[in-house]
Amino acid sequence: MLAMYRIGFIVEQVLGHVTHGQNLRANVADDVTIEAFWGLPAWQSSRIPLYKSNWTVQAGMQTRKLVAGMQRQAPLDALFFHTQVTAVLATNWVKKIPSIISLDATPKQYDELGEYYAHGSGPAWLEQVKWKLNRNAFHAAKHIVTWSDWAKQGLIDEYEVPAEKITVIPPGVNAPAWARPEPRRRHDGPVKILFVGGGLERKGGLLLLDAFRRLRQKQETADLELHLVTKDTVPAEPGVFVYNDLQPNSVALKQLYHDSDLFCLPTYGDCLPMVLSEAAAAGLTAVSTRVAAIPEIIHDGKTGRLIPAGDADALTAVLAQLIANPDLRLQQGERARQLVRQMFDAQTNAARLLALLKQTAAAGRNRHE
Repeated sequence: MLAMYRIGFIVEQVLGHVTHGQNLRANVADDVTIEAFWGLPAWQSSRIPLYKSNWTVQAGMQTRKLVAGMQRQAPLDALFFHTQVTAVLATNWVKKIPSIISLDATPKQYDELGEYYAHGSGPAWLEQVKWKLNRNAFHAAKHIVTWSDWAKQGLIDEYEVPAEKITVIPPGVNAPAWARPEPRRRHDGPVKILFVGGGLERKGGLLLLDAFRRLRQKQETADLELHLVTKDTVPAEPGVFVYNDLQPNSVALKQLYHDSDLFCLPTYGDCLPMVLSEAAAAGLTAVSTRVAAIPEIIHDGKTGRLIPAGDADALTAVLAQLIANPDLRLQQGERARQLVRQMFDAQTNAARLLALLKQTAAAGRNRHE
């Protein structure tokens, strides 16, 4: 008889973590040894001053109630928190139930990118309190999972977490579901550049528009299209196509990846954007920036190109090279596809995460026997 584990999953519903939660939930359902309970803290409107303005407070208070509700049904064997924001004010549960905390960036790393997330640091005393709360949560957890080596090093350097307590497991995508039905080949139509990002400014979409206009002015690159998947409004102009209502993991979004020739996300502030995994799974070479953990998925000159954030000249030059060289695009796209299947496949990485969770749960059971 298969061993059964009752595991609570708390996944914050902010930005790319929503898609991560969807992918994780789909893969957890395939493991018959796990009875999963899902808690999804989300932003709520409120008249309570601190609660309505602070995501950490909202996520923490919601998490405490969610875990209590799970625990009332029957004792949990383990808890999974993504991200640490959900665990900071629920450390009592982290200590009581064997827990794993997952994160894409440490709070200090997030602070470094803060200006691009409309996020600022508080006074020194408040930052010290925040550091202690996060450090306590990290040390209370049985294990920590980071999306990248960059985030792992941040935990070691900034929060005194032992390296052996941290496992790097990228989020990944369902690679087969994003794969193009047919291999990519050279074609005679316009070269299509794809951008996928909720906010144009932070994700570098405005910079990309500037580079696109420069390239369109050159006769040799006039046959060029830019496809923008974004929540922002973009004025109409020749060669630019805007999609404001495409949903994550949707058939229409996947088709857009399949129809495009290269992917571009010249972001100013990101940790490890999941859209880069989607592009790679679709066999697209990608252009992005040397920010945070992005160099761990885009290997410059091999699976795509990296430029300094905000460098319009470098972006224009790299795009011009890829536009003019279809064979290079195809070669880099194929290497990207192979890399994502090896390191960023959601099913494979979910299996690694669940094995770690079951190991944590089993260790907790043994201590109580």
